[in-house]
Amino acid sequence: MATGSDLTTYQYRKLRAQILRESDVCIVCGHGAADAVDHIHARSKGGAKLDPDNLAPIHGVNGCPVCLRKCNSEKSNRPLADVVQMVTSVDWFAGP
Repeated sequence: MATGSDLTTYQYRKLRAQILRESDVCIVCGHGAADAVDHIHARSKGGAKLDPDNLAPIHGVNGCPVCLRKCNSEKSNRPLADVVQMVTSVDWFAGP
């Protein structure tokens, strides 16, 4: 996760806006309305700070308005494969 100072840089904010413009589907729960981005491979474990391929939409502090999960807190700095994916009748990860 980016530190406070990293979150305020113009470059990070611009990249965050681009990621959320492209998709708002959360990488943890698969529901829309993600309001934050997260590093897929945590920076604390060697993930690239500003690589768009290492950033993805995720529900932030307020959590998911649909399933109420605290997606960013649940993922923390763990690999995405270690986070329990939600099983639903709709494949939210398939896209439109």
